[in-house]
Amino acid sequence: MDGVNTGTASRIHGLDTLRALAVTLVVVHHYTLFVSDAPTFGWVGTMGWAGVDLFFALSGYLIGNQIFAALGSARGFGLGRFYLRRLLRTLPNFWVVLALYALWPAWRGDTPMLPLWQYLTFTQNIHLEPGTAFSHAWSLCIEEQFYMLLPAAAILGAALGQAGVRQRWAWGALLLAVAGGMLARATIWQDGQDAPNRLGYYYQYIYYSSWCRADELLAGVALALLKHRAPGLWRRVLARGNALLAAGLAVIGATFAWFLADHYALAQTVAGYPLLAFGFSLLILAALAPGSLLHRVRVPGAARLALWSYAIYLTHKSVSILVAARMAQAGYNAENPVTIAACMAASLAAGWLLYVLVETPFMRLRARWDAALSPAPAPALR
Repeated sequence: MDGVNTGTASRIHGLDTLRALAVTLVVVHHYTLFVSDAPTFGWVGTMGWAGVDLFFALSGYLIGNQIFAALGSARGFGLGRFYLRRLLRTLPNFWVVLALYALWPAWRGDTPMLPLWQYLTFTQNIHLEPGTAFSHAWSLCIEEQFYMLLPAAAILGAALGQAGVRQRWAWGALLLAVAGGMLARATIWQDGQDAPNRLGYYYQYIYYSSWCRADELLAGVALALLKHRAPGLWRRVLARGNALLAAGLAVIGATFAWFLADHYALAQTVAGYPLLAFGFSLLILAALAPGSLLHRVRVPGAARLALWSYAIYLTHKSVSILVAARMAQAGYNAENPVTIAACMAASLAAGWLLYVLVETPFMRLRARWDAALSPAPAPALR
């Protein structure tokens, strides 16, 4: 959910809208889980966990787009440069929030800290037990692991000779990875039927698992591959922007209803996440299609919310818990609109503060570093 921080001039309103929607879904979902412990926002709060899946799809597309564009450029793709850019993007915010969890007991409350090395190596999500401190960083772990593997896979694919061979290899690898994830979820789900705590087992070995939760990331990469390896088909697809939007909303609506019926059933566990990946991919295509309403309509505040989304994601849970506790002392329970408004405003303010004080300076540093490494333009011929 860290995404890609681009300059204002190059931002696409539709993608900003989707990123703003993703962080909003996550915030209201965590509010129902960790603050109100009630269906405060109805089905939206219940299904808000899917905001992470939307983040995954967006990240897969944006990072895949960067990699495939670089591979096809004269400058080429630099592995070290890619990793350094990602680390400058993700680590500063993460380290600051991790320090709050480690050094400020009130920030983590009663939740126990895992060994620090698990956070620092982004392996926290592996067999993660629910109820531990900074548990929502599981999704960042999966993204970071994915970012470590994807460039190497792309470079390997680029070395496979003719373009047709490379494309077949890439599409085959993506399909095989999706099928592997479905098989893994089915097998793990069956193995957990005798577990004493089946819900805890589901989260520990399926929901938080790297090999079970890559569907949306893979779907985003597939979009980037389509854009750069089949540009003619890409243009024809984007010409149907509003149809893509309608189809995406229909798929997401049907999948949400299916998960609401029984989130933890075998069928939803195996096929529900690929369906979410497909629906969110359609929405991303609609966001990129010039004729789509999602592309053309600029939602007020969405661009700012999208810029701050990574910082909000990292801080909102503890901020909401702390603010709600203060409001309870003043006589306002967690479902009171005053408490909800206070928690949402505080989450927004905390994310903005982290964005301004930490993320922005490092993004400027990264921009200066990029400019310094960029080759100088060739001198004009006279």
